[in-house]
Amino acid sequence: MTGTNRKNNEKGKQSFFKKAVSRAKGFFKGCAVEFGKIIWPGRDTMVKQFAAVVCVSVITAVLIAVIDFGAQNLIDVLVKIGTT
Repeated sequence: MTGTNRKNNEKGKQSFFKKAVSRAKGFFKGCAVEFGKIIWPGRDTMVKQFAAVVCVSVITAVLIAVIDFGAQNLIDVLVKIGTT
C-alpha cells in the first residue's frame, strides 16, 4: 500500500468512527427526551395496582390448585375403578 492510500484509509476509518459516535450521541439524546415525556404514576396509584396484581395472582394460584387437586382425585378414582 502506498502512503496516500493508507492516509485515505485512515481518514475513512476516522470518519466512520465520528459518524458512529455522532449517531450514538443522537440516540441517547433521543432516549433522554423520551424519558422526559413519561408520566410516572403516584404512590396511591402504585399501591392500588400492586394490591390488584397480588389479589389476581392469589386467586389464579387458588384456581390452579383446585383444578389440579380435582384432576388428581379424578385420575385416582379412574385408576381404582380400572384395577377392580
